[in-house]
Amino acid sequence: MLLTGRLIGRLAGFMLGCLFTLVLQAQEMDALRDSGIGYAQVTPGKILTFPRDHGAHPDYRIEWWYLTANLSDSDGRNWGLQWTLFRQSLSPAPIETGWSSNQVWMAHAAITTPEGHFYEQRFARGGIGQAGVENVSDSSPFNAWIDDWQWRSNGAGMFPAKLSFSVGDRDVILLLEATGELVQNGINGYSQKSEQGLASYYYSQPHIRVRGFVNQGLNKTYLKGQGWLDREWSSQSLADNQMGWDWFSLHLNDGYKLMVYQIRQEDGKHWLSGSWISPNGKSRHLGRGAINLSFTDIRKVATGDDKSRKLPMEWQLELVEQKRSWRIKPLYDEQWLDTQVPYWEGVVLVEDESGKPSGIGYMELTGYE
Repeated sequence: MLLTGRLIGRLAGFMLGCLFTLVLQAQEMDALRDSGIGYAQVTPGKILTFPRDHGAHPDYRIEWWYLTANLSDSDGRNWGLQWTLFRQSLSPAPIETGWSSNQVWMAHAAITTPEGHFYEQRFARGGIGQAGVENVSDSSPFNAWIDDWQWRSNGAGMFPAKLSFSVGDRDVILLLEATGELVQNGINGYSQKSEQGLASYYYSQPHIRVRGFVNQGLNKTYLKGQGWLDREWSSQSLADNQMGWDWFSLHLNDGYKLMVYQIRQEDGKHWLSGSWISPNGKSRHLGRGAINLSFTDIRKVATGDDKSRKLPMEWQLELVEQKRSWRIKPLYDEQWLDTQVPYWEGVVLVEDESGKPSGIGYMELTGYE
């Protein structure tokens, strides 16, 4: 039987799905604790350079291009969209092309709608054109794809751009426009993750105007709102005593934006970090002592195959120096992705201490048994 290139790609994706299952799902967070020996290491003092660093860094073990968007339809109802492309190197050996490539790709897409939460995942191998991120230079556009899912810019940077993907029978087309400057998280993009010095290179674009539509059969829903891009790469994601993380990106009604993450440690002394971004785009790094974060309610969430997990679904977040605090709760609980690496990712609502609506955002919870 003659196999077409597309079918070969699908078969490769299926086999890689099995590989990710063996490597990641069986141990979940254990694979992210790999020491990264032999790969390029994250060190302080590196200067991030754009547009070059929008592209791939295959000498590091893992990286991602992570977009979330808080949107509304013509009736004012809340929607959410997530699109993530992951690259992982299977070995620190020199990068080769074709079927000898040691690069593998995984992508997740999810839609939070008024009717429910829907998601899809894809896998691909590097070197054969099925997935990748083209080199970015001053004379070439940004182009990231896996199969027919694609993010392609109109110029040398990542924006303005068109993003197209599908989730089941829903086709999504979004136009993305940056309305502010990039934010280099941590210290000039060097984002420390543990007392042992574990770190990543990490920047965000929290100022994205999003408009587009979702097609489902004969129904077309127009959407508009704001997005958040996270870009991160490293060679070790977790220390041996770390179990997973809780991450928040918030668009506040007064124009401020806030990113906070907590990496949970076995001794309870969790690692906290974040970025506080003013309406004029000026960013301030938040260290561990600048953030108080605690959950206020744990609930069971369905996780597929008639199973469930207990997750911290409501949170209290305080910025010490700013003397501001918020309550964070999900739009609805059932926003779990039962993917090869399972996690909760979805739309959250933000309230001030009096219960008044104060913003909207996204929350990610990983590593919960």
